[in-house]
Amino acid sequence: MTNNVDHIDTSILRALQQDANLSQRELAEIVGLSQNACWRRLKALTDNKVLQGSTARVDRAKLGLELVVFVMLRTRHHSADWLDHFRRHVLTIPEVVDFHRIGGDYDYQLKVVTQDMRSYDRVYQRLISGIELDSVTSYFAMETIAEGRPLPL
Repeated sequence: MTNNVDHIDTSILRALQQDANLSQRELAEIVGLSQNACWRRLKALTDNKVLQGSTARVDRAKLGLELVVFVMLRTRHHSADWLDHFRRHVLTIPEVVDFHRIGGDYDYQLKVVTQDMRSYDRVYQRLISGIELDSVTSYFAMETIAEGRPLPL
């Protein structure tokens, strides 16, 4: 943890990771602060960009988004211009929900969430269009055991 995040801030962050819809009153009760003190803490966490908005967890299966694919990419290109073009290209593909530059045998890892194999193939075709890649390897998730877990604070 950083020096400017103390145990009370950590308690606030833990609570919000479990339920970002908590009212300020409920959050203050959970962490043992007055509502005003809790508001000041929340404002400071937001101002310092420790807290960056809130999101909703959505059940993928209920929306027909049942295919999860981990795509491992290797490239021969590492120039700043190529990297910038590649990053911008990948970020235009909404099915790519996570995007990491990694160390090891591959250079990048993408997490793609889509309906089925046919829709994944469309994502794949879009991914490789106009981008020179050395290799693309796809791993298909058979079962999701844990996803979107809170950060270990």
